[in-house]
Amino acid sequence: MCDTCGCGQPGEKQIIRFPGEKEDHLAHTHEQPNTHEHAHIHEHPHTHEHPHTHEHPHTHEHPHTQEHSHPHGHSHENSHSHGHSHPHKHSHDRGYETTELRLDMDILGKNNLMAERNRGYFEAKQIRAFNWVSSPGSGKTTLLEQTITRLKDKKSFYIIEGDQQSMLDAERIDKTGVPVVQVNTGSGCHLDAHMVHEAVKKLKVQDHAFLMIENVGNLICPSLFDLGEQYRIVTMSVTEGDDKPLKYPDMFRTSHICIINKIDLLPHLESDLDKIREYALRVNHHLKFFELSARTGEGMERWIEWLEGL
Repeated sequence: MCDTCGCGQPGEKQIIRFPGEKEDHLAHTHEQPNTHEHAHIHEHPHTHEHPHTHEHPHTHEHPHTQEHSHPHGHSHENSHSHGHSHPHKHSHDRGYETTELRLDMDILGKNNLMAERNRGYFEAKQIRAFNWVSSPGSGKTTLLEQTITRLKDKKSFYIIEGDQQSMLDAERIDKTGVPVVQVNTGSGCHLDAHMVHEAVKKLKVQDHAFLMIENVGNLICPSLFDLGEQYRIVTMSVTEGDDKPLKYPDMFRTSHICIINKIDLLPHLESDLDKIREYALRVNHHLKFFELSARTGEGMERWIEWLEGL
């Protein structure tokens, strides 16, 4: 998964911009913080000429002391410690041979710290933040458009659109008349808390607003990354079949709300709403369900009423 696959490498830039805004890497990009600890190669030349070879596999942290003697009769100790869990070898003979050294650390730690900062900011400003997650094609952009259209006269909306490339979704949302920025993640398959932090600054989100964060279409990786949201909304369509909650349990387990979309297509499918709910509740018995069709409007009233109640 995303803690090991290396998507969104450290230093890779994500682009955050408004619809119609030209891509200006200096003004509108930021470097992805290093939330993944990656393997690195280290080199250390020696000025002494005596050849030596040492091997030391490590599975835990321990001090290591070397004593070097000098022709002038004095000696010094060089003490250092290693915290890595992979063996490495060095052989030195007026040169060096290296292998990779990987540090095993909490790769989600930095993201979680930023998520807590986001959450504190949202609470202080009384901003309701929603993290919309789904597989591609579930209809969440259409659902978001319909939600905004029905509620924008009563609620202030700010939208963050996440995709690897293109401005397509931001341009669609822009037509509703609410502020929106697009975050292009490059090779990254999810948004993270730092991207949301930067997008919120660019949007200048006001107090008491609804912040809708449409994540990259992916039922796996976004489940690992807390953005600081109050509500995670997993959207699935009846065209995806009944078994998505069982196949992708982490996403349903970490969500608060499950929206089952495209129910207008049920007469043409073998999908079973009761089975979808049953499988989702096996994974997370706290889920709240909304069954609707964003295209026809069927079932939208209950969803809108719930949002108004917030």
